[in-house]
Amino acid sequence: MVHRSTLSISSSRGNSWHALQNNCPENNACNGGGPSFIAPPPLQIGSVTVDPPILQAPMAGFTNYAYRQVVREFGGVGLQATEMVNARGFAWLNEHEAEHPDRLWGVQDEPKPLAVQIWDNEPEVMARVGKRLVDEYHVSVVDINFGCPVKQVTQRAHSGSYLLRFPDRMFEIIQRLVEACHPTPVTAKIRLGCTRKHMNPHEIAQVVESAGAAALTVHGRTAEEYFRGSADWDQIGALKQSLKRIPLIGNGDLDSPEKVMHAFQHYGVDGVMIARAALGRPWLFAQAAAAIRGLPIPAEPSLAEQKACMLRHYDLVVARFGEQKGTHLMRKFACCYAQGRPGARNFRSSMAHVENRNEFYAAVDAHFPVDSNTV
Repeated sequence: MVHRSTLSISSSRGNSWHALQNNCPENNACNGGGPSFIAPPPLQIGSVTVDPPILQAPMAGFTNYAYRQVVREFGGVGLQATEMVNARGFAWLNEHEAEHPDRLWGVQDEPKPLAVQIWDNEPEVMARVGKRLVDEYHVSVVDINFGCPVKQVTQRAHSGSYLLRFPDRMFEIIQRLVEACHPTPVTAKIRLGCTRKHMNPHEIAQVVESAGAAALTVHGRTAEEYFRGSADWDQIGALKQSLKRIPLIGNGDLDSPEKVMHAFQHYGVDGVMIARAALGRPWLFAQAAAAIRGLPIPAEPSLAEQKACMLRHYDLVVARFGEQKGTHLMRKFACCYAQGRPGARNFRSSMAHVENRNEFYAAVDAHFPVDSNTV
């Protein structure tokens, strides 16, 4: 069980942490913000208040109910999101098999606010699925994926970031979803463009706003770049001038509380969305929330607490999918928890072969050795 006390507010931090901006000397208690930092207000997405204005990104294959539950236990996230859902696949599955997709596991019953992200290129399909999500799943926000760069989505399904080439179609999709989901807010997530030579974020931002979306999230890379290089936060910040009515949420490379603060302070965003950096560090949201509130930033959990967190995560997945499938699904999560630790490569190799609970626990015990002297 992961306890909130893991990240209880303390008066100091480990020496490995960098000072916050230039206002937090390393030899002093490290408070978030510093004297010149003004805490950002709660984010308003239509009727939904996001407080703190820190969002958990939707990530295919990762942000299922188990992950969201672990993040929720640490706290610090204002709005969580499911994995992205194939709208057409959801409609077909429900029509032919009367089943709910695994990607909507837990959505009906878990605490709100909660966003579900969907993708397709047909306005009517999206509208039909969006309305069902509102009426049957009682979601807080319906988010549209216009940013996924994966070929299966772009080249095969002509969706995701592929649609950045077609602002008129984006407008139709957003407008129909807004009509179908009212009064539940609809949001959009985009990239800077398809390629560096064909970036059109200002045009797209205006399309998103004029179509009736309640917020815009921007990842600071093009689709062609995938996750290579660094997110271009100058481009993200410049989009603020293109939006007159709706909030701007920035996304990309937010892997520390300091970077989250920097995004608010220097780029003028209304909210931030944390993605890959929190997959193996679900406590990052709580650290970032403390930072922007001007509170001492909690230290990283101890080795024993990180291990307990991973095993809690494993138990949630296995309870849903069974031991064999759940173990297979947890392989990638376990590797995220181990990222950056000594021996991570060997751990990934051993995790690739685990098939059941005993083997999973044995691999974790070997990589996270915990005894009475461990802190």
